[in-house]
Amino acid sequence: MSIELSWAKKSLVLLAAFAAMLFDGFELGLMPVASLSVTQDLLGGSYTASLGGEWFASYTAGLMLGAAVGGIFLGQVGDTFGRARALGISIIFYSLFAGLGAFVTTPLQMLVLRFMVGLGVGGVWPNAVALVAECWPDKSRPIVAGLMGAALNGGILLLSQIAQHWHITPDSWRWIFHLAGVPAVLGILIFFFLPDSPKWIAFKLNERTVVAHESGFSLLLLFKPPLLILTLTGIILGTVPLVGAWAASKWMIPWADKLGGVIDPGYKAVTQGWWAVGAVLGSFFGAQIASFLGRRLSYFIFSLGSTTLTLLLFLVTKPLEESFLPIVLAQGFVATLFFGWLPLYLPALFPIRVRAAGSGISYNVGRFVTAIGVFFAGTLFVFLGGSYSHIGAICGLIYLLGAISIWLIPLSKNDDLAC
Repeated sequence: MSIELSWAKKSLVLLAAFAAMLFDGFELGLMPVASLSVTQDLLGGSYTASLGGEWFASYTAGLMLGAAVGGIFLGQVGDTFGRARALGISIIFYSLFAGLGAFVTTPLQMLVLRFMVGLGVGGVWPNAVALVAECWPDKSRPIVAGLMGAALNGGILLLSQIAQHWHITPDSWRWIFHLAGVPAVLGILIFFFLPDSPKWIAFKLNERTVVAHESGFSLLLLFKPPLLILTLTGIILGTVPLVGAWAASKWMIPWADKLGGVIDPGYKAVTQGWWAVGAVLGSFFGAQIASFLGRRLSYFIFSLGSTTLTLLLFLVTKPLEESFLPIVLAQGFVATLFFGWLPLYLPALFPIRVRAAGSGISYNVGRFVTAIGVFFAGTLFVFLGGSYSHIGAICGLIYLLGAISIWLIPLSKNDDLAC
């Protein structure tokens, strides 16, 4: 039996995890809004629109690859040494290397740093979600899962509001990377002072039992029966929304910068802000809708809705048109309903001894696939003559895979967290 945290300590855990995810979202939203300005400055006279799109894809792929590695490795750290410590390490990683981005002199240096930022970004999600899920009772899970999803996109919204008032341009962009380094203070505080999951502590105290003794290395356990089928299920469910978000949706920001930036340097931030407002609402209410409709039907509806709105965004409207920003908001809402779904159901797939690692594998293998997808999307972008509308629409079809796969994979009826 684990000792339940007091309400004050549970609230502190939720607040710390929320802040960790908020600044995680800030890091995720940084390059979509800053990429073209960064690349124009670093390349100087050799900059072209096609090169701008290629480097945007490369920065995104590097971040996703780092997030995949970091999520898996730091998920394992969370299962071994504690969720709170791993969460603190993750924040320090993404803040430190984001801050160093202010000093780069070449796009390649920025690419390396985006990979390093990704290590921390990837580690935050599995540890924050596992920590909150284990500290709060099952009846609170839809609300706290929604808050976790909303926090991530709240960080993107925060970034957009800052960039809307203080423009990121080829002559002035390094300041935003200095600002991105500040959350390291939060990471240090969490590492030393945040209470850990009572369920995890109880498990560690009991690890002399036969089950714990035979558990071995949790990453290996996840790819052996009976956990293998759960791991594969989680990977499929986590991959579709990630690929859709990064290989498709994010092209709207440099697209808005290209067409609207000449008239208004802040238009890209305005676009990201409209998307982020929809995303904050979508990721919060995604958990509530999923809890009401059930995991299969909700995931299916989210997939169809995301496909439809992504195609509308890239094929029916374009930046500066009156319909563009409302569709951006609607697409942000529907396409991020998944990110309320995922923290509600992914931790519930796995027993406590491998929960952070299992959630990290599920979420971050999707980032491996996303990194590959974004890399090829960059190549396809050049092949399509630098057409943002075509690349966004083609990549948006990934959501159809979610609508099909949710009916083919095995899911248990029990939504309670495994012990």
